[in-house]
Amino acid sequence: MSSVAEALKRGAARLSAAGIESARLDARVLMAHVLGMPSNEVALSRRQLTPEQQGAFEALVERRAGHEPVAYLTGEKEFYGLTFDVGPGALVPRPESETLIDEACREFPDRDAALTVLDLGTGTGCLLLSFLMAYPKARGLGIDSSAEALDWAARNVRCHGLEAHSEVARCDWQELPPRQYDVVLANPPYVATSDLEAAQGQSLAFEPRAALDGGPDGLDAYRGLAPLLPRLLSPAGRAFLEIGRGQGPSIVKIFEPEGLSMLRIADDLAGIPRCLVVRRQG
Repeated sequence: MSSVAEALKRGAARLSAAGIESARLDARVLMAHVLGMPSNEVALSRRQLTPEQQGAFEALVERRAGHEPVAYLTGEKEFYGLTFDVGPGALVPRPESETLIDEACREFPDRDAALTVLDLGTGTGCLLLSFLMAYPKARGLGIDSSAEALDWAARNVRCHGLEAHSEVARCDWQELPPRQYDVVLANPPYVATSDLEAAQGQSLAFEPRAALDGGPDGLDAYRGLAPLLPRLLSPAGRAFLEIGRGQGPSIVKIFEPEGLSMLRIADDLAGIPRCLVVRRQG
């Protein structure tokens, strides 16, 4: 047997040797998962690991050394102060995506508003459900073309007790029935295919390609969204779209001929332009 501290030291060294930049943090998170305790308490623990715990921890470290996402190993990820179940088949929620919720709350300051919400490519449901938790009278629909992703979304709907306020459905964007929404949320695939190919062997390689691959220039999904958003948005509606670094001006050029106006591009906490806020023209 070894102590928690000894196992953490070995685990962090193994992850660092594998090129994991967040080696120490990841080791603590994995140990916390094995022990069922908060990660901020792990480093102070004087416990001795049982053989089962040590084996479980070492197995997780090896998987992480192969660049499997930590969230897939623990089965959960925090997003906007909430915990979401996640695993293979769904994109891991990322902190930068929280910018969309911040901007939506900025546009709709009345938390008692009975808003209608659409989440395009809902994945785990983190965007839709985070918004609905902040707006108790809102109702929303999350769609995704992936049955695996929708399984995770449905699980998170139940976990957060939002069955009466939300629905998830398997559907392509172009198949949506004609209906208007006050809030449209979307984290489309926006990684250029060549960049995605270069990331093989890294964490991105484990996540669903359809949720990441935006085509040769990363903008294919936005070309598909451009003609759809004007008919999906209500007259006072707003769309909040995640974008990649430097993509904003190109997307605006795609959207404007289709009757969409940009209100602003909001930076994430790292100072990267991340959320495009648009409305119908006129």
